[in-house]
Amino acid sequence: MTQTRAGFVALIGEPNAGKSTLLNRMVGAKISIVTHKVQTTRARIRGIAMKDASQIVFVDTPGIFRPRRRLDRSMVKAAWGGAADADVILLLIEAHRGLTDGAQAIIDQLREHSGNTPVALIINKIDRVKSEVLLALSQKVNAAFEFTRTFMISAEKGYGCDDLLSWLAQEVPEGPWLYPEDQVADLPMRMIAAEITREKLTLRLHEEIPYQLTVETEAWEERKDGSVRVDQLVYVARPGHKGIVLGKGGETIKAVGQAARAELAEFMGRPVHLFLQVKVRENWLDEAERYNEMGLDFRDGDA
Repeated sequence: MTQTRAGFVALIGEPNAGKSTLLNRMVGAKISIVTHKVQTTRARIRGIAMKDASQIVFVDTPGIFRPRRRLDRSMVKAAWGGAADADVILLLIEAHRGLTDGAQAIIDQLREHSGNTPVALIINKIDRVKSEVLLALSQKVNAAFEFTRTFMISAEKGYGCDDLLSWLAQEVPEGPWLYPEDQVADLPMRMIAAEITREKLTLRLHEEIPYQLTVETEAWEERKDGSVRVDQLVYVARPGHKGIVLGKGGETIKAVGQAARAELAEFMGRPVHLFLQVKVRENWLDEAERYNEMGLDFRDGDA
């Protein structure tokens, strides 16, 4: 009988390094919010990939950056918490940006947080640079930290991802699987639904507003015809933001609702009726309940 393996793999790196794209690629389904804007992943999102007899549980952590607000501090603490609990740590850096000050700061902290956990260097977005640049970057980063392995990939296009998955399948410890074989995420559907809507809002809105709003699934009703009714609240921090989120004649929130409903229906494989309401809640960034909804610890944001 084949010995099964299972373990946790933490994805860490600067905001926008491609962690969410890699998670979705490995899992084979879109479970993590992906936008061109930084700091969009807030909670620790777990995606589950199967490879041969191994179950690999990826933990997509918020990007590690210099925190300014309570929410930022909670996100960074969650990221390092995900790394501390992992069987393998993957540090993602972007090929075209190289060893930035932010990446160097993460490497400096890795010495403190990684202990005996194997850490692999993942150079992502390799399609953006020439091979000689990649080689020089790999040597430079490996000189800064003793990585167990180095992989050069494009999470978006899939280059090198199979090799990485095969290595991880052998690297996670022997033991029983942690989740059912057909499960792709351990987030409740209510939270996945909220994340999908938040992604659509982030893609439609500009500048600071995406960081000043959050989405909560208020009600979830399973209907007899097999469809589901989902009621969500979009909390914004300022009265002026409500009008921007609604858009002229409600066109922005309507477009967001249509896009979110279509993606949620595809994800669940059944019809979805989605209803969105926008509310001003000026102090939501300081409310413990909002953090619990995002899977973050409010106390981690204490200065």
